[in-house]
Amino acid sequence: MIDCGLFQGLKVLRQRNWHPLPIEPNRIDSVVLTHAHIDHTGYLPLLVKNGFRGDVYATPATRALCGVLLPDSGHLQEEDADFANRHKFSRHHPALPLYTEKDAREALEYFTSVGFHKKVELSRHVSFQFLPAGHILGAAIVQFMVSGRLVTFSGDLGRPKSDIMKPPVPVRETDYLVIESTYGDRCHPKEDPKAVILEVISKALDRGGTVLIPAFAVGRAQQVLFLLKELKKSGALPDVPIYVNSPMATEATHIFRNLNGDLAITKEQFQAVFQVAKFVTTVEESKRVAAEKRPCIIISASGMATGGRVLHHLKLLAPDPKNLILFVGFQAAGTRGEALMGGADAVKIHGAKVPVRAEVKLIDTLSAHADVDEILEWLRKFQRAPKTTFITHGEPLASEALRKRIEEELHWECEVPDYLETFELT
Repeated sequence: MIDCGLFQGLKVLRQRNWHPLPIEPNRIDSVVLTHAHIDHTGYLPLLVKNGFRGDVYATPATRALCGVLLPDSGHLQEEDADFANRHKFSRHHPALPLYTEKDAREALEYFTSVGFHKKVELSRHVSFQFLPAGHILGAAIVQFMVSGRLVTFSGDLGRPKSDIMKPPVPVRETDYLVIESTYGDRCHPKEDPKAVILEVISKALDRGGTVLIPAFAVGRAQQVLFLLKELKKSGALPDVPIYVNSPMATEATHIFRNLNGDLAITKEQFQAVFQVAKFVTTVEESKRVAAEKRPCIIISASGMATGGRVLHHLKLLAPDPKNLILFVGFQAAGTRGEALMGGADAVKIHGAKVPVRAEVKLIDTLSAHADVDEILEWLRKFQRAPKTTFITHGEPLASEALRKRIEEELHWECEVPDYLETFELT
């Protein structure tokens, strides 16, 4: 199995997390992870709970980040179920978590760390290696040799130019390619992200507001901190408190500092990130930050406002027009982030409607995903066309748009698989 993530976004997708897999977990020999994000790893605790007993292969950084992300995912699900039961707003009685923090910690016992460019023999006829994907720390392209055929999974591809990550390595050949399409129908803006973030933040701070930045705890939070550090260093950013209110983002930032081989900046440069913000860990500290009356900047997870401490800040900050809710990444369909970006005048949080009067902005120059032009640039480095390119991991319109671009510009044979569709590689 390549990746083992949770469905996110629309309710019809999230409900799939509760459906049984189309294959018995105990029939799966191995799981190979491209990177640590929950949409690629978050189902692992349930897989183990339901009988999987094989090896989970991951890069050392992915293993370390999963050690933070998976227990947190289980904890949040327990917390949400408990909150729903206490406040009686769930249709399920009792509301249950998909899995627990204990389940997640048990899943971590099946991990095996593998460095980049090291060949792993899974059987007489199957081997693989990890290649740097440049998306987040530890992210990998996975290239399999299966009975003499090369099968390559892009994972989530990073960008050729990033503030903190090295670019994805080129792949010269493969027989079959499975590629992501998150940004398969659009290009990222070309503006300088520091200039854009400074402009929108300064306006909110000048009017006495608080800036809330929902950010993915792994990758995006560290990138935003680096940019804020650069702006403070130059004197461009007003001298206001900056808080990171996410235990997971705090732990992930430590991992970025200690396992920094994938980074395009030095360990010393990244160390300076810790000086720019106050990292909040305890519930008491979190409450004090929430009660902050001065203009300040709060970075909190999750990035699409689907759960975590960011929800408590949203409840307090969204009703006040002085404040700014600043999204810094892709907002999937069906998430609170998408609703807020769509101009919703209220959002439901913990069973109650919260009015939205704060300014809501999106900065989409910070994406860690290659856009459609950057994907095509990476594909053009192949020395021969794959027999088939399978386009996955994107909204339907994005996947279809990427298929058309690849077929028209590279003249490759492409497929956009349907859910549970199977293909035989001949």
